[in-house]
Amino acid sequence: MTAARPLGTIRVLIADDQPLLRHSLAILIDGTIDLAVVGEAGAGEEAANLARELVPDVILMDIRMPGGDGIEATRKVTSDPALSGCRVLVLSMFDLDEYVYGALRAGASGFLLKDAYPDQFLDAIRRTHSGESLFAPAILNRLIEHYTSRPATPPRRLDGLTERETEVLALVARGLSNDEIAATLTISIKTVKTHIGNLLAKLHARDRAQLVITAYENGLITPA
Repeated sequence: MTAARPLGTIRVLIADDQPLLRHSLAILIDGTIDLAVVGEAGAGEEAANLARELVPDVILMDIRMPGGDGIEATRKVTSDPALSGCRVLVLSMFDLDEYVYGALRAGASGFLLKDAYPDQFLDAIRRTHSGESLFAPAILNRLIEHYTSRPATPPRRLDGLTERETEVLALVARGLSNDEIAATLTISIKTVKTHIGNLLAKLHARDRAQLVITAYENGLITPA
């Protein structure tokens, strides 16, 4: 682990039960100037305890670990007021539905498969830290298919949201980035960020991942 880093360095905790993978990820992360590994855990309970001790910015959280799985550890982290600024990016070898939904409902900010390329891992950490929800394409497709294959839910008006905020919420749920939302609605990036900030506050959502769930469960996404 690297000691002296510039102010603003993103502090990362790696939680995975495979020592070789933890070591490889640590080398990759510490090889960049803006990221630094502050701790490693090999079990779910250990990850939650280390998170409280180290207060990292981002946790790379494996799902299947001994001593409490990653979903339970994620739930403990995201429900702790002292860790409100910590984001969890779930890593898994599997894209099984129960893992995806379980992780998101526990408060994870994103879900990435372990077969991602190194630059995708680094980009995912940065984007997760900045407040974006990050889903591997296969995961996002499965999420959309899950909700759109169910009996249609009549769209429900979410109290307190403007028409434009509702439009932005639906686009966030479809996986669009801020740039893509701005282009779609012909508005500025600054305006998009303002709308998303309002959505997070009004819906009492921790991050964009929770906005995604809210949009789906209120029928804002329908089959194409």
